[in-house]
Amino acid sequence: MSDNPACPQCTLENTYPDGGNYVCADCGFEWPIAAAAEDDDVAAVVRDANGNVLADGDAVVLIKDLKVKGSSTVLKMGTKVKSIRLVGGDHGVDCKTDSGNFLLKAEFLKKA
Repeated sequence: MSDNPACPQCTLENTYPDGGNYVCADCGFEWPIAAAAEDDDVAAVVRDANGNVLADGDAVVLIKDLKVKGSSTVLKMGTKVKSIRLVGGDHGVDCKTDSGNFLLKAEFLKKA
């Protein structure tokens, strides 16, 4: 098993070192090896729309109406969501509302 990091652009793990860069064989994206080492040392910090750091168990409020893909459901602005959970990936916040379970982007939330 390779210890090369996954591609930051397409998230696939088919990468290899080439000189001072890592290269993704699938999408062709290149990034410096030194930057990948720094990213491993720093834990991912999730910030809300106002720049406040979010943590597991925080309560947040939606700052914008959000349409749910594949459904006619709309999460309304001002909806309070309790006990969030931080996850990796594009959508950094996992939460449960009256409408169901959702993965939300932190840019549409503010800490309550």
